[in-house]
Amino acid sequence: MPVRNASIGWRQLMNHYKEQMLACDFFTVAVETIRLKTLYVFFFIELGTRRIHLAGITINPDSGWTAQQARQLVRQLEENESDFRFLLRDRDSNVLDPIFESEEIHVTPTPIRAPNANAFTERWVRTVRRDSLNHFLIVNQYQLKRIVTAYTEYYNQHRAHQGIQQR
Repeated sequence: MPVRNASIGWRQLMNHYKEQMLACDFFTVAVETIRLKTLYVFFFIELGTRRIHLAGITINPDSGWTAQQARQLVRQLEENESDFRFLLRDRDSNVLDPIFESEEIHVTPTPIRAPNANAFTERWVRTVRRDSLNHFLIVNQYQLKRIVTAYTEYYNQHRAHQGIQQR
C-alpha cells in the first residue's frame, strides 16, 4: 500500500486534479411540492469549470434509472471528447461504478462522515435552492425540470463563479 504524504491535504488534492474530476449527487424537493411528493434531482458537476450536467428528475431513483442517466452522461462526454479521469460520489450506491470504470474513469466514494469532501455538489444544491427553487411552489416533476433546466443554463452560461476567478 502506498504511503500517503501527510503534508498533502484533501483541498490540495482536489485543486490538483479538479480539471479531470466530475462529482455527482442527488438532492430532493419534498416539502415544496403541492402533493407532498418527494422529487429527486440527479446531477453531475465538472469541478474545474463548475459546469452542471442535469442528469434527470424522478419520483423513484432506483438503480436502473440511475444507471441509465449515467450511461447518457458518459455518451455525452464521449461526444464532447471530454477527458475526465475521476468521479467523486457519495457512498449511497455503487451502481455508477461499472459504468464509469468501463470508460476508464476511476470512481472515488467520499470519505465517511466528511460532508466537505463533496463540497462542490453541496454548494450547488444550496445555490439552486436559494436562487431558484425557494421562489416557486412546485406542482410536479415537469415544472421542476423546467425550472432546474433554466437555472442550470443560466448557471453554466451567464453566472460568474468565484471558484474559477469570476469567469
